[in-house]
Amino acid sequence: MKSFIIIGMGSFGHHLCRALVDQRCEVMIVDQDGETLEDMLPLGVVARVGDCTNEDVLRSFGIESFDACFVCLGDNNVLGSLQITSLLKELGGKKVFSKADDDVQAKFLLRNGADHVIYPELEAAVSLAVSESSDSIFDCIPLTADHSIYELEPMERWLGKSLKELNFRVKYHLTVIGVKRGEVIVPNLSPDYAFRKDEHLLVLGRIEDIRKVTR
Repeated sequence: MKSFIIIGMGSFGHHLCRALVDQRCEVMIVDQDGETLEDMLPLGVVARVGDCTNEDVLRSFGIESFDACFVCLGDNNVLGSLQITSLLKELGGKKVFSKADDDVQAKFLLRNGADHVIYPELEAAVSLAVSESSDSIFDCIPLTADHSIYELEPMERWLGKSLKELNFRVKYHLTVIGVKRGEVIVPNLSPDYAFRKDEHLLVLGRIEDIRKVTR
């Protein structure tokens, strides 16, 4: 069972905590305000009240024992996020995820030791904008600044043809990583897979290339 520490229990910290508990992970949550922790206690998490910009406080948690650390402070505490991120790495944090609200903050977090930067509001906004701006795109999961996973309706011209026949990856610069049949996802498609109208595609690629095939 993996174990995680979440520092900062705002709305994102709450959602993250519930999601990790649902995955049967061990979770420690920390905030300076004890009231923000109370509604999480029935989930069986370990809760601590403390100022994590204090090295002694962080050290007392045994940071090196967690599989990953999440810094989820609000956007009004950028300095605190930077300090905690740096301390976590100094104390042996294996993997540090830090929440950012803009590219400038993300740049400083990465310089201070963050292994990954989380943009919850940006990612939600991009996903919504992409899916609502096209009748052929149903969902978007950002992975990097350039690449995302898109849920697409197969184009009429693809139906009945196979991945190999279309030379899909070479022709469209996109990778089909699976199909979605209702709520069931089928990964690892063979080159002989033929496109069907009653399925949605899960495609990895850049938005420019997605736009080219969905025009």
